[in-house]
Amino acid sequence: MPELPEVETIVRGLRPRLVGRRIIAATLSHDDLLDGVSKRTLLRQLPGRVITAVDRRAKHALIHTDTRILAVQPGMTGALLYFDRELTAAESKYAVLQCRLSDHGLLVYRDVRRIGTLRWLDASGWQAYQARLGPEPLDPDFTAELFADRLGRSASPIKKVLMNQRMVVGVGNIYATEALFAAGIDPSKPARLVPHKQLLNLHGQVRRILQAAIASEGTTFRDYVTGAGQPGSFQLEIVVYSREGQPCVVCGTRLVSTHAIDARSTVFCWRCQT
Repeated sequence: MPELPEVETIVRGLRPRLVGRRIIAATLSHDDLLDGVSKRTLLRQLPGRVITAVDRRAKHALIHTDTRILAVQPGMTGALLYFDRELTAAESKYAVLQCRLSDHGLLVYRDVRRIGTLRWLDASGWQAYQARLGPEPLDPDFTAELFADRLGRSASPIKKVLMNQRMVVGVGNIYATEALFAAGIDPSKPARLVPHKQLLNLHGQVRRILQAAIASEGTTFRDYVTGAGQPGSFQLEIVVYSREGQPCVVCGTRLVSTHAIDARSTVFCWRCQT
């Protein structure tokens, strides 16, 4: 977390509040989240910048300015928030980056465990970085045939391939688990052994589930909140993830879990996902 739906929700909420605003001042409490830029450089170059666009690529929220791009990768406990008031003491505790804006608002990156990443890139630097990322699963040009061909070449377990950001971006543990269940695919099965027809179905299930999660403003189990600080609600629609030991919603079989695929918990129905 956050995965594609959460970051997409964040940028949609922040876009109307940030675009056109000038960054007046910036503070940074810790520099261990920075990648490719020093604290001194970032704090010298952020003030005076005008925010021109806010969008998403993979699991990154991109704050475009008139000179560079602030690429925020929230990681497991990160949140990008807008406040139209001063922060409380509790809100300030984990506020790593604070940008004072020309409308007197605050753009805040908060990260409880500080495992997210902040990058300050020029256009060529961003292009070089994002060139290593795979296609967007919701891109209309990334068809089911292209998806099946791309993923179906790998000998790795299909769940691991689906979560590989070089293969296809934005899909993490939650949505991979849900999509594989919906497609009836054993998550441990080598991708190249998954029948082509099932891979085509998986493409549709990934898109359906991601779009539903965006409509529900993401999934909140613990840390994730929208740019306005509100929880998502897709957790109410989850049918497999985190439900180990509970009955399958389709066949009633007790759901099981394994850590053997990618060292993370994978919940599945051994009867439906054969």
